[in-house]
Amino acid sequence: MSHEPEIPVPPPDLPVGRVVYVPGRGEMFFREKQGPQGPLPVLLLHGWTATADTTWFPVYPVLAADRTVLAIDHRGHGRGLRAESPFSLEECADDAAALLDLLGIKRAIVAGYSMGGAVALLMWKRRPDLVGGLVLSGTALEWRARLRERLLWHSLVLMEVGLRLGNGDGFVQRYLREAVADSPDVSELRAWVGGELKRGYSRDVAAAGRALANFDARPFAGSIDVPCATVVTTSDRLVPPDRQRDLTRALGAREFDLDADHDAPLVRAKGFAAAMADAVAAIAHSVGAHADQEGPTRPASPVLRSP
Repeated sequence: MSHEPEIPVPPPDLPVGRVVYVPGRGEMFFREKQGPQGPLPVLLLHGWTATADTTWFPVYPVLAADRTVLAIDHRGHGRGLRAESPFSLEECADDAAALLDLLGIKRAIVAGYSMGGAVALLMWKRRPDLVGGLVLSGTALEWRARLRERLLWHSLVLMEVGLRLGNGDGFVQRYLREAVADSPDVSELRAWVGGELKRGYSRDVAAAGRALANFDARPFAGSIDVPCATVVTTSDRLVPPDRQRDLTRALGAREFDLDADHDAPLVRAKGFAAAMADAVAAIAHSVGAHADQEGPTRPASPVLRSP
């Protein structure tokens, strides 16, 4: 008996998508949801193999109640840049900075999940003038110190290859089954999540995994001088909680805990959104919550909506 293919239906609250040409870098896709003018905007940076939307879809509407929200797909991921140059986390940080420059945003709270946390840290290192505060979740100072973690990274690379070869449906469905218990409406997103995860360019996604395995913020983390918060995923098997708390201590950050594994944005969508909102609010309060700007400029660019 044949089954009709599922039609990808995205979440209802995705912000408007835009494509802009960023000089020296190329066409960049980003999402933007306008919030009240005045408070610092927040820039959201997603994790490895994911997209902005699969990481942040539960977070967009919650954060936009208080401030403008922007999110990008990293190069090689989702709708992100398809650059000829080799992938690097530093280039991802520079991509994000270049977009803020183009939009006329002088300062933002930068929030990163997993690999996005590494990109956020590098963004502070390379363009500290743009970073008003950091919110980091499911991430660490460095990623590959233990044998167990090296083996897990190896298995994740194999999983990623399988996903790109079309064997990802079972992977997606397994996580969606777990997600339904926390957010029943997530079950309707199965086809959409699968399609989003397969948008990435396999060469860059694999290179991103290797780059993340070699990332080490220990030499500069102690110099970070902006307010920081961490959302620690306390049941995380990929980035163990003790590694996340090493980051918290190194930054002198305020810690928020979420009982979740590394798949928290999908499996614990509501809890993840609430924890991120609390962390962003705490940083906004520390920063003073107001940027020295009228708000982001509006580039003339095509407007896209998620398929």
